[in-house]
Amino acid sequence: MSELMTAPSARPEWQALQAHAVAMRSTHLRDLFAADPARGERLTAEAAGLYLDYSKQRITDETLTLLLALAEATGLREQIAAMFSGAKINNTEQRAVLHVALRAARDAVIEVDGHNVVPEVYAVLDRMAAFVDQVRSGVWRGHTGQPIRNVVNIGIGGSDLGPAMAYEALRQYSARELTLRFVSNVDATDFVEAVHDLEASETLFIVASKTFTTMETMANAHSARQWLISRLGDETAVARHFVALSTNAQAVSEFGIDPANMFGFWDWVGGRYSMTSAIGLSTMLALGSGSYHAMLSGFRAMDEHFRTAPFAQNLPVLMGMLGVWYTSFLGAETQAVLPYDQYLRRFPAYLQQLTMESTGKQVRRDGAAVDYETGAIYWGEPGTNGQHSFYQLIHQGTKLIPCDFIGFCHSLNPLGEHHNLLMANMFAQAEALAFGKSAEAVAASGTAEWLVPHRTFPGNRPSSTILADRLTPAVLGALVALYEHLVFTQSVIWGVNAFDQWGVELGKVLAAQIVPELASSGEPALSHDSSTNALIRRYRAGRG
Repeated sequence: MSELMTAPSARPEWQALQAHAVAMRSTHLRDLFAADPARGERLTAEAAGLYLDYSKQRITDETLTLLLALAEATGLREQIAAMFSGAKINNTEQRAVLHVALRAARDAVIEVDGHNVVPEVYAVLDRMAAFVDQVRSGVWRGHTGQPIRNVVNIGIGGSDLGPAMAYEALRQYSARELTLRFVSNVDATDFVEAVHDLEASETLFIVASKTFTTMETMANAHSARQWLISRLGDETAVARHFVALSTNAQAVSEFGIDPANMFGFWDWVGGRYSMTSAIGLSTMLALGSGSYHAMLSGFRAMDEHFRTAPFAQNLPVLMGMLGVWYTSFLGAETQAVLPYDQYLRRFPAYLQQLTMESTGKQVRRDGAAVDYETGAIYWGEPGTNGQHSFYQLIHQGTKLIPCDFIGFCHSLNPLGEHHNLLMANMFAQAEALAFGKSAEAVAASGTAEWLVPHRTFPGNRPSSTILADRLTPAVLGALVALYEHLVFTQSVIWGVNAFDQWGVELGKVLAAQIVPELASSGEPALSHDSSTNALIRRYRAGRG
């Protein structure tokens, strides 16, 4: 039994924020900017190539002081140090949490149980780089002697979302002669569409499953194995067309993969924090080891900033505490992430797992129920697409939706005035959300009286803007690490474990029970609720 911790809501710093929130509900951003003309230059921070403008947030200097006091009171500084030291802060699974070790400097020392894990990390990275060089140079060839031209990553959750997002984000830096596909859904359509135009003799499958037992991943892996053998006519072909990202050497070998082509990782790497582990093999294949290590350098720069910077200038701490402010004190339920770069179109989807699987918890680390809101719902789309769909609700709806805008000074594909148009829209949307347009201003423009309410924008809709020079591998690394540490910050404040995910287990157990009931040749004895029983019978009848 863990020692009962002080509930965050019982702390005087929390209660001070509750009282302050009441006063802030009637404070408008128009007034805050009018009272402080330098606000836009003052409420900013910068690190690892990212510039953060949080001046359009519904906060004052007092708000910031109170938020950072709460961070100190809940032991954030000590918890950051504990994570970087290899302490087993994942208390429900008794594991260290060391995704930061995956991108540490080669000469760094980060210990788990007195053992420096960094040399092991680089041993895997070096093996990955050697394999990548073989594939990209054509030395590694398939069963029939053809070079590899297609790579299909088979995984789910953290074994899919991170690599898929990184490939899309950094496609400009990728080897265009390689075709990369990602299969995650157990729906057969995902696999069939991924391979429908590929030549088996030129295709490499990466099976990403730590245990090599993940139901969805292994179903897709066995279908891929059958697809390959049916086209090449030889089971021994598997060894030249499959590699594994796993720790289960026996299962990998039984599948037909040479354990020499198995790239491992450790129990202190959580799935949603694993994109810089061996799970990043598809990313390295696409980018080459040089650009991949540049991405790791961006992660490392943000890691060091998070570990060492004062909280008042610390990007993850500032953004994390702003999330706490809106979720726990101002009643916001969601957080929009709006990247104004088409390459980042999968970034909001990646953040959904990172954030909601981490802070979507109803009990604290000590098992006591929380009595405050945790875990905002993350969502978003690239600009300017979102402006023509859901921005209406953000501007004039009844819900408070804080937004993160992400943009770049330079486009990777400069074409006429496209980039200026794109960024003008980003800056304009943040301005319109903050300041709106009053009824008086609408009426003064000659609008008919009956139409004025429809064309009034209340403003006071908060946002942060993250600006970088251009989207490079290093900048992507810094951006991902920013949100990783933002989530950790929030988990410490709320007192929850950001590194377990028991909520996904129950559905898996029930699905394993239902699969044979759907496939049974006779009428199965069903013991579910009446709705589930009826649905199973309906499905079976529909299947004949």
